[in-house]
Amino acid sequence: MIEKAELVAQLTQITEEVLAKGNVQKGDLFVLGCSTSEIVGGQIGKASSQEVGEWVISTLLAILQPKGIDLAVQGCEHLNRALVVEKSVMEKHRLEEVAVIPALHAGGACSVAAFKYFHQPVEVEHVVAKAGIDLGDTSIGMHIKHVQVPIRPSIRELGGAHVTALYSRPKYIGGPRANYL
Repeated sequence: MIEKAELVAQLTQITEEVLAKGNVQKGDLFVLGCSTSEIVGGQIGKASSQEVGEWVISTLLAILQPKGIDLAVQGCEHLNRALVVEKSVMEKHRLEEVAVIPALHAGGACSVAAFKYFHQPVEVEHVVAKAGIDLGDTSIGMHIKHVQVPIRPSIRELGGAHVTALYSRPKYIGGPRANYL
């Protein structure tokens, strides 16, 4: 199993790379999809670790909060991939609240940890985020604004979990005579 210090160091490096490559700024929404089962070397949904979930959430909050970046934590398919956000984030982004509280095997360890560490946690059905990290192939694309661009972090695995990331860029429109940023 991955040790806490190793997870924190690697997740910090991955997150900082994604924030830089995705040009994530203060006020942006950042999505986490995470299988702690995969991180500890198990099969997604079969070996959830509350301890690892808390390590992941506390690490991300320590990075994102000082930068003013809002975190949304995607739950598993048993909650239709609903996300935990702060109530203030729900209000700011006009998100739709849903009536559920995540559990270890219905939402996942990171969602449960987010409910523990957030000040006023709520579940919402859907977000449109600037960027995000996917730890363990949990499919975060539905929550990233179009057009999505993959990021290949320098660290490709966190514990046993495959690491991918996405950011969004404005759509190119106008055809061959248009000029783009």
